[in-house]
Amino acid sequence: MASVVAPEIAPSNTMGPKEVELILVKEQNGVQVTSTTLVAPTPSQTNPSGEEERETWGKKIDFLLSVIGFAVDLANVWRFPYLCYKNGGGAFLVPYMFFMVIAGMPLFYMELALGQYNREGAAGVWKICPIFKGVGFTVILISLYVGFYYNVIISWALFYLFSSFTGDLPWVHCNNSWNSPNCSDWADNSSINDIYKATPAQEYFDRGVLHIQDSRGIDDLGRPRWQLTCCLAVVIVLLYFSLWKGVKTSGKVVWITATMPYVVLTVLLLRGVTLPGAIDGIKAYLSVDFLKLCDAKVWIEAATQICFSLGVGFGVLIAFSSYNKFSNNCYRDAIITTSINSLTSFFSGFVVFSFLGYMSFKHNVALDKVARDGAGLVFVIYPEAIATLPGSSVWAVIFFIMLLTLGIDSAMGGMESVITGLIDEFKCLHKHRELFTLFIVSSTFLISLFCVTNGGMYVFTLLDHFAAGTSILFGVLIEAIGIAWFYGVDRFSDDIEEMIGQRPGLYWRLCWKFVSPCFLLFMVVVSFATFNPPNYGSYEFPQWANTVGWCLAMSSMTMVPLYAIYKLCTLPGKFCNRLAYAITPETEHHLVANGEVRQFTLKHWLVV
Repeated sequence: MASVVAPEIAPSNTMGPKEVELILVKEQNGVQVTSTTLVAPTPSQTNPSGEEERETWGKKIDFLLSVIGFAVDLANVWRFPYLCYKNGGGAFLVPYMFFMVIAGMPLFYMELALGQYNREGAAGVWKICPIFKGVGFTVILISLYVGFYYNVIISWALFYLFSSFTGDLPWVHCNNSWNSPNCSDWADNSSINDIYKATPAQEYFDRGVLHIQDSRGIDDLGRPRWQLTCCLAVVIVLLYFSLWKGVKTSGKVVWITATMPYVVLTVLLLRGVTLPGAIDGIKAYLSVDFLKLCDAKVWIEAATQICFSLGVGFGVLIAFSSYNKFSNNCYRDAIITTSINSLTSFFSGFVVFSFLGYMSFKHNVALDKVARDGAGLVFVIYPEAIATLPGSSVWAVIFFIMLLTLGIDSAMGGMESVITGLIDEFKCLHKHRELFTLFIVSSTFLISLFCVTNGGMYVFTLLDHFAAGTSILFGVLIEAIGIAWFYGVDRFSDDIEEMIGQRPGLYWRLCWKFVSPCFLLFMVVVSFATFNPPNYGSYEFPQWANTVGWCLAMSSMTMVPLYAIYKLCTLPGKFCNRLAYAITPETEHHLVANGEVRQFTLKHWLVV
């Protein structure tokens, strides 16, 4: 028996690894037997150009859960239900869904497609129009600023979680060391309308957790509270070990953090609807008052909620989608994730108002006396309601685990935006991701220490008011203009067709080119026109604090003009030539050298 192995000779002009055909010829008893085998090469860690291959999500579901986990955050629980109740109940869904369709979904789809096609972070994607790279640094800075205070919310939830492992919850009575003479139990109904009285839960949050009574204001912060500092350190450690290896590790963490809130919300709803007064609370949540739609403020609040609830403009969607496979259907992902986000907000309203209705019934007060949004809902009203249930400690543990998971994956998304954006821009950091991630989360921890001092709530309020308000709207506006007008909505549509084999319809192109930029411009103007200085309760911030806040907001927004000026000054040639290079994709710079500048033609600006 003889055998010969003959490799098929690959064409000389092929590039990169190819499958090799092995032909095995055996001769046995005078008969030749031929078998063919295709042998795949060992996956290479570098592409043909010598650059390191970009990692991808382990599974498609990892990406979807990461995006859902980021977009569905604490605001879905503590803001949307209250807005719905305050602005006409079910009628509020009309402006909400309107702005979702004309702006929310198109912008969400745009960011997913932008990151997936260019496979870079928030700054690197602007090789499609270099002069706009400053907006990439804008959103990276905003995500970093938000991390300074968002992690503190998670540390509060962790503190409450630890405090719940007791038979008698600490926010039930007024006989604790932190309580003031103004503390009054809900049982004393005559005190409910007394502005000088405070419930045990309110005093526990303000005086027992924050120790705000030991500070006179933002100019009297004091030292960090060691209890909150330890909780913050635990949060930072969790973030680090979720992010240090990239999407391979974070994609597994979200299997717990993104799904747990739905389990807990369902359990809380099943318990909530059995409580007396719960149905009245849900009816108030869903009551329809179409006259509210005549109020411009209702439409503005719906538009604002859309802008901030989807997480557009933080660079997170760009970073996450950059780890997708090139042919991934980002259009379908955008529809799925935005729909789940909105449905979660609506669903959480049933949970929230079933308990608020119970509180209203139990204490015989009007619903608007207990309904509120923000931190007061999840750290005062809800703990107070849970404390009245049988087995209250168990329900408290379940509730604060939900808050912890809601917050942690949103914080992971913000940090991933910063890390991916910077390591893609500065390639030398790729090989040191673990160390760079440690540097980012450690820096965030050090700045966050200001928020866990006695006066930390004042720093928290200032950051929350200025870090991602007008600046995030401005960033998304510039992003939309850069893609739809300078890069070109037709070219962007070609990119999407190249990825998913389907060109975006006329509706999406019109939204990208006209509707979304006009919507964002309107929101930026409204944001400036309706600006109110921050306050915490009756405390008014001094003028210097407001100045610091505006400097913080402007520090991110000024990255757009500063980088544009830098780019124009560093390119060679006359101004027109430098401008041509600055607004032309880097892959087309050879055309500029030949005098072919697509952006200098009327067709480029008119085509949709």
